[in-house]
Amino acid sequence: MAQNNTDLQMLIARTLRFGVAAAAIIAAIGGIIYLWQHGSEPMPDYSQFNYTDATYHPADYTTLEGIIAGILDMNSRSWVQLGVLVLILTPIIRVVLSLADFLRERDWLYSIITAIVLAVIISNSIGGF
Repeated sequence: MAQNNTDLQMLIARTLRFGVAAAAIIAAIGGIIYLWQHGSEPMPDYSQFNYTDATYHPADYTTLEGIIAGILDMNSRSWVQLGVLVLILTPIIRVVLSLADFLRERDWLYSIITAIVLAVIISNSIGGF
């Protein structure tokens, strides 16, 4: 039983490391795509923003369908947004794994606390839409 506990703790630690590294790599791919596509363009004037720009479509990179479609189209914003999404999901996955660990160990106090934390995260995520 002690070996299984150590294995799960290592899985939780590796999940955090892998999630952060994967998010950084995905966002870097988005940066490289952006530089490849727009690196030779002149610097735009950022002193005033034009919110009626025809290229501004928030649904393209704020919905999961838009992000996936943008990745398939090699859209740099979508790649960076996927990196941010992976970075946000990393600690949530850690909480889920911790809850599974506490339930397996029958540590009810920490299971309840972790379940409350997970419920708050999920309710705030859903409530944000």
